[in-house]
Amino acid sequence: MQRRHFLALASAALAAQPNPSYKPKRINKVVELLAEDQPVYYTESRGGGYDEGRKYARTWADYIDYELENGDFNLSALREFMRGLIEGGPTASGHRTPAVIATLPVGAFSEAVMRANYWVIQQVLATGIHGIILPHARTPEAVRAFVEATRYPFAKPVVAGLGEGMKGMGSQLHPSKIWGIAPEDYLYKADPWPLNPEGELILGLKIEDRHALQNAEFTTKVPGIAYAEWGSSDMSFSLGTPGKKDTPQMLAARNRVQAACKSAGIFFLEGSREDTVVAKIKEGIRLGGSNEKAAHIGRLHTQRQMPW
Repeated sequence: MQRRHFLALASAALAAQPNPSYKPKRINKVVELLAEDQPVYYTESRGGGYDEGRKYARTWADYIDYELENGDFNLSALREFMRGLIEGGPTASGHRTPAVIATLPVGAFSEAVMRANYWVIQQVLATGIHGIILPHARTPEAVRAFVEATRYPFAKPVVAGLGEGMKGMGSQLHPSKIWGIAPEDYLYKADPWPLNPEGELILGLKIEDRHALQNAEFTTKVPGIAYAEWGSSDMSFSLGTPGKKDTPQMLAARNRVQAACKSAGIFFLEGSREDTVVAKIKEGIRLGGSNEKAAHIGRLHTQRQMPW
């Protein structure tokens, strides 16, 4: 009995091994995986430059969360970080770089805040990153302004309730070099996925306070948003129980954001560990912060073919 069990486990592990001849299909590794219903795993950068980029170039993670919200808003360092990723790469999967998603240093407290700070979104994207996650996403109007700031005026598809894009000439020049494509190609590929099936940008929301929670069912439905998280630490602050993440009120907040994501047809982000990663995958969670061991377990479980 034990021998049969061992052979079954060995056979499953062998079947799950990545394909050594794998060829990338897209620029953004996260979009490529999610389009195939494969979970993605991230690690965090604390805002370093070139040397840190080289260090992360062959990371075990699928994407890097680049911290701008509470760290230095140093776009020169971020540009150097991206250059370091290129010079230290490619990834084991053959992608030019891991995907990089920046945490924006602007809270979406209102539409007026987002309109006034659209330039921050455009400057961050001009470094050549692959996505942005927006903190404190409180209103659908603010989220729509966020999405519009990431698009060009000629972007397709045009959808009801979403105004024209706000990016202009020149914004394609540097990031196209980072992506390794022609500037004219960047104009069409730098658009939110899955709104644009050919888009290579991914946009997320942090529904992380009690005000944002009240509009979760509306903000998650704004076209152009691909995923959301419930921001447990900030949510605990907002609910008046800082650091306490297992109260009934906190659990209800988590479940409401997850249900809103499911209703909107977008992904729900939540962290995982070695002992929880498989259960979270079975629950439908496809984006998760974790350590390398947990990511390895998850990838074997889903029989991922993309090398890591």
